[in-house]
Amino acid sequence: MKQVVIFDLDGTLLNTIADLGAACNHALARCGLPTHSPEEYPHLVGNGINRLIERALPEEYLSLSDEERTKHVIRVRQEFVPYYNAHSCDLTRPYEGIPEVLETLKERGILLAVASNKYQDATLQIVRHFFSNAFDVILGEREGIPRKPDPQIVQDILQEIAGSSPTACINKQYVLYVGDSLVDIETARRAEIPVAACTWGFTPLQELRQAQPDYIVDTPKQIIALTE
Repeated sequence: MKQVVIFDLDGTLLNTIADLGAACNHALARCGLPTHSPEEYPHLVGNGINRLIERALPEEYLSLSDEERTKHVIRVRQEFVPYYNAHSCDLTRPYEGIPEVLETLKERGILLAVASNKYQDATLQIVRHFFSNAFDVILGEREGIPRKPDPQIVQDILQEIAGSSPTACINKQYVLYVGDSLVDIETARRAEIPVAACTWGFTPLQELRQAQPDYIVDTPKQIIALTE
């Protein structure tokens, strides 16, 4: 029977915050809007690019109608996406120990997947840049598909794995989700699979503990032990 480990991307596999913040500040400035300090961005990410932009808009925009606020989000996104596509790997780096852990898991025959709220093109580009062919399935935000914490992305990953590997076991007992955010914990919970919350990402430890994940891991190496 095959095991499956599903990883979140931002804050779990990669420290992407500097490039995300730079792209968002670039887009905000191009639209004549105030920018944010790098320290603010860990509190703005986690629910996809549109939600990042919406949170980054000036506070007075909260009083706008949903329709008007969406127009501003789209306007900023049009500046964000081409910049981020060109600069998504400038400052982004894998967390220490992650490449070695992925290599060990692959050597043990464990199937690996990425489940991200980052738009699909950027998710593919970044994962392949840093991890080559380490992952069997890579899914990000896709048009018409609900974002995490909706469990659809987990279901799609398991269906794709089952379709590509007839010997793969998609029994949820053999699936582990690894993420750094409350969104990730809720996604795994809705998908009815165990979740390991990593403490090296963007969410404070106290918040992770309050969400009561199945496991809390302080180093990537601890993920290996959870698959044994």
